[in-house]
Amino acid sequence: MHPIAQAVVAALDDAFPPVDGRWTRVPLWRPGLEGVVAMTGHAFVAVGDDVTDTRLDELGADGFGGAADARFTVALAGTGYLEVHDLLLARRAERTPGTAAVPRPDLADHPRVRLARLLRDDVTVHGSPDPALGDVITLGRGVAGLTELGLELDPDGPARRGAGVLAAALGIPEPGTPVVAACAPGNTRAVRRFLAAGFVPVGSVQLWLPERPSGGVATGV
Repeated sequence: MHPIAQAVVAALDDAFPPVDGRWTRVPLWRPGLEGVVAMTGHAFVAVGDDVTDTRLDELGADGFGGAADARFTVALAGTGYLEVHDLLLARRAERTPGTAAVPRPDLADHPRVRLARLLRDDVTVHGSPDPALGDVITLGRGVAGLTELGLELDPDGPARRGAGVLAAALGIPEPGTPVVAACAPGNTRAVRRFLAAGFVPVGSVQLWLPERPSGGVATGV
């Protein structure tokens, strides 16, 4: 299991990394994808071999916010794609009677699905059994190889169904499987929905697909 995955699963049982202000370098879990997962007082940095530990220190990496600083991640991403800084939430999968999600290949070109496939592997697309309802559920191997859930409700669908859709999504993986979700902190409706569904915050995450000069990081940063 990837070191970040180990830390996330341990955090579900309230066991956290040491609050030491340090950072730990970890392997990439997906070729070409880099990122930082910050937890309380400790950070995990996954970057390519072209960036040295010394350079990461020079850029201000630490476990007290430095590895999540915008200047740090922008320098490492260079001109490549840079995801937003998200809250990382987790819980274990559980099947709830009366909820269901089915494969929805008709939603394969939805923007939420395209984003999932940019950053994750083995993405599957699910949704409502009602073909007229465009709720989108994505599941794939995401952060640190963990099962990652993405969700977007059809804006034209019935109100107050988010809890049922999320419950249906959590019923797709094998019960007990650790599931993570990345959510923008400003998306407070979604954050509340995940918290109400039993997800707990375990850290923050930011991902990028780097495009930087040979020898490390973008110049002028």
